[in-house]
Amino acid sequence: MYRAGAAMIVPRLWKAIPLVRRSSSAASSVHKLFQNNADFPSRHIGPRDSEQTEMLDFIGYRTLEEMTDKAVPETIKLKRELNIEEPTAEHELMIRIKKIAEKNKIWRSYIGMGYHNCCTPHTIMRNIFENPGWTTQYTPYQPEVAQGRLEGLLNYQTMVSDLTGMEVANASLLDEGTAAAEALSLCYRQNKRRKLFISHKLHPQTKSVVETRASSLGLQVVHGNVLSVDFSSRDYAGVLLQYPDTDGNIMDFSELSKNAHSNGTLVVCATDLLALTLLRPPSEFDADVAVGTSQRFGVPLGYGGPHAGFFACRQSLVRLMPGRMIGVTRDINGLDAYRLALQTREQHIRRDKATSNICTAQALLANMSAMYAVYHGPQGLKEIATKVHDATLLLAAGAKSVGHVVMNPLFFDTIRLSPNCDVSIIQERARQREINLRYYEDGTVGISLDETVRVADIEDLLSTLGYHGSASELVEESVQEIQSMSLLNSQFKRTSPYLTHPVFNSYHSESRIVRYMKMLENKDISLVHSMIPLGSCTMKLNSTTEMMPCTLKHFTDIHPFVPLDQARGYAQLFEELEKDLCEITGYDKISFQPNSGAQGEYAGLRAIKSYLEAKDEGHRNICLIPVSAHGTNPASAQMAGMQVEAINVCKDGTIDMRHLIAKAEKHKENLACLMITYPSTFGVFEETVADVCKIIHDQGGQVYLDGANMNAQVGVCRPGDYGSDVSHLNLHKTFCIPHGGGGPGMGPIGVKEHLAPFLPSHPVVDPLASLGTSSKSFGVVSAAPFGSSAILPISWAYIKMMGAKGLRKATQVAILNANYMSKRLSKHYHTLFKGKNSLVAHEFIIDVRPFKKTANIEPVDLAKRLMDYGFHAPTMSWPVAGTLMIEPTESEDKQELDRFCEALICIRKEIQDIEEGRMDIRTNPLKMAPHTQAQVITSEWNRPYSRELAAFPAPFVRPESKIWPTVGRIDDIYGDKHLVCTCPPILPAYSF
Repeated sequence: MYRAGAAMIVPRLWKAIPLVRRSSSAASSVHKLFQNNADFPSRHIGPRDSEQTEMLDFIGYRTLEEMTDKAVPETIKLKRELNIEEPTAEHELMIRIKKIAEKNKIWRSYIGMGYHNCCTPHTIMRNIFENPGWTTQYTPYQPEVAQGRLEGLLNYQTMVSDLTGMEVANASLLDEGTAAAEALSLCYRQNKRRKLFISHKLHPQTKSVVETRASSLGLQVVHGNVLSVDFSSRDYAGVLLQYPDTDGNIMDFSELSKNAHSNGTLVVCATDLLALTLLRPPSEFDADVAVGTSQRFGVPLGYGGPHAGFFACRQSLVRLMPGRMIGVTRDINGLDAYRLALQTREQHIRRDKATSNICTAQALLANMSAMYAVYHGPQGLKEIATKVHDATLLLAAGAKSVGHVVMNPLFFDTIRLSPNCDVSIIQERARQREINLRYYEDGTVGISLDETVRVADIEDLLSTLGYHGSASELVEESVQEIQSMSLLNSQFKRTSPYLTHPVFNSYHSESRIVRYMKMLENKDISLVHSMIPLGSCTMKLNSTTEMMPCTLKHFTDIHPFVPLDQARGYAQLFEELEKDLCEITGYDKISFQPNSGAQGEYAGLRAIKSYLEAKDEGHRNICLIPVSAHGTNPASAQMAGMQVEAINVCKDGTIDMRHLIAKAEKHKENLACLMITYPSTFGVFEETVADVCKIIHDQGGQVYLDGANMNAQVGVCRPGDYGSDVSHLNLHKTFCIPHGGGGPGMGPIGVKEHLAPFLPSHPVVDPLASLGTSSKSFGVVSAAPFGSSAILPISWAYIKMMGAKGLRKATQVAILNANYMSKRLSKHYHTLFKGKNSLVAHEFIIDVRPFKKTANIEPVDLAKRLMDYGFHAPTMSWPVAGTLMIEPTESEDKQELDRFCEALICIRKEIQDIEEGRMDIRTNPLKMAPHTQAQVITSEWNRPYSRELAAFPAPFVRPESKIWPTVGRIDDIYGDKHLVCTCPPILPAYSF
């Protein structure tokens, strides 16, 4: 029957093809008839064609092309279609990406060096990493609708504090290398000394990141044996050591700490959280700061990332600690609540006076690691660590029994061997068994075990080393030897308790952990609920198909330092994504190493500095930055060793060309670069951008174009065409990597050809190897050679499924959506800046400053009131104080745009009620917002407005879809005065 049916179908198809096309085009036509016609761009772009037509008519245009022509300066428009392959349908894309992934070879890797395989509990993988309710939240700057992820991150801080023994911890950094660099920068800020000492037993990638960061700050790095360093000259700011060290050794640093402190030097300890379940914590030998990575707590290797770095320190250093910190405060009802504390965004406030340029953490991965600790609990973690240690003891005993020398007096999970044979013999045996070990230049061998190791793996390793008995036989032969080597029989055995809080001792069954994760998820607003209209943050759709490759085992189970022939799938992915991004931007080379936008800024500026130094123009150190720029721009410039000079902007938000010309002329001998955001941070396409670039080039400088607003340019204009030399690309904005509640981010940089040799390198796997001797890299910015490799398939998939036409249309609809909303709100709110033809770009700023005078209403009041309507607030008071910056993106449809506009219009009417005396100026729905369910259903309601107005203020806010904030308005002042950054005691009514 099937064959008969097929025989009948084919002739019909043939007849359907016109005679004039039946020759050479016939096969192509038949192919198209059988293609999967799923149109991904129409899934990604929110407004339907009919809605786009309606919205265009509303703002006075007939087509997207007409609107684009009026919005974008003629001088910078891309005159052709992007040279990107035709879009791939979603199912075909999954087939294609699986084939690419399978070019990676999954060998058993025992390389260590800060990266370990682990067992991610399936329930955490499915319910957090693969769950848009966890991946699509924004950084928790609006805490009342972010209590879930804030609690998860507080758990992370408590976990890190308990295991390291330190008093406070932050909510994660980008990786171990950057955490170590930040720690030594803290030492410098604390005592102003310009020398640093780092252990020669540090992981090589950490050493390189530290040296790179120190060089731009003018700090001297000395490395050697930390046990013999002389601190008496009192010129060392800090000393960095590894515990256990990169070779696996466990040393006593008590005397070192005593000597360092007696001479005013701070002690920083890079350590391993799993080891610390068995090992005395750094606090017990008086370290000041502890850093490392929580990767082995349930986060896959992913060829180097993303992983959460941790940072913990003494209470006395808390106000110098970089990054985000979760604190406990109280809400309007006096109940405990969580929020971001202290200097969380200080780089945006202090600009070039900032102590760090950190803008992205690793919230999603930190939450995974915290949940891993919650799931296993202290006893479960100790059992995992004990099994790893016992396996390593067994391996060491086997190595000794066949004549190898174990060079470690004491160890946890890593040993270094001096072989009794030529190392090539071990290499060949390992290769035959598809095992990766660490091979040192001196012929010694490193082996690092992890929780995935089973008896068969140990026996394969023993066989690789020349022991041919079974593991059971070895235990019988060497039981006394094994016991004598155990750290549990040494002075280093941990005796102090950890993870005693009920949260780590209550959720060990899957039913309980699932309910706990769901309970936290339900406390947060994410993109699964409603649009998140954050200007400059581009909270767009992160499609399921884009996300799926991130959990393919051939992407997740690859150590970042495997031989390159085992990572050919990743190599192809990088090559294809680099080609597409270069075509989109007009640049010639991409570095994927920066794992955040701020890291990209820093890397780009360091590349510029290195390029100038290569031209014997190293004296150039002036960086011109408009006052409208992102706060990370001047912070990054300062970190890169540049001197910031501010450029004024005009009343319409555009760069003051007279001031720019004057500054460029004044500093022409020392001008290094200009940092500019385009479209501008004020949300307009400035007509003079090409002229601005020319002015800088004429004076010998380079142009750094901040890529934060690339979502308004893809397919429409290219930075590399109109004069920019380098940009970072926020893949977590324009190219669909989800924000994850505050990270992961990804900030690769694109450069013109002359800057390519100066891109980031790496001491283990050099991403610039193809450049050969022409490479003149400035150094290393991230611990992994290709940054957060495991999330790059997201951006690759987005580009492949959108194609050239889809990418351009996405940009156009993003601009359309912003202009539609601006006009819809125009009778109620003033759009502060507009470009040519009164159009904005992809975002716009509404001015709410007048309401402070007329109704005592500030931006924060609008932000909190929006929660009652079911929305996250726009960006508050940035880049202009007293304003809201709105970016709808292309992914939101007209219904959602209208819903948000109606919410703001309703709020404006509430403000009018205050202005005209119908509502109390102090006790009104805005000042009391947000309203929790507990507040609304209480038996006592003494507010001068109804419960209905409080909780259901618009017809579209329905009981069946109501998003309830779980806490009332939060008291930030109380939280800063009473800083608590670990899990608070559980009240008796809530005890487990």
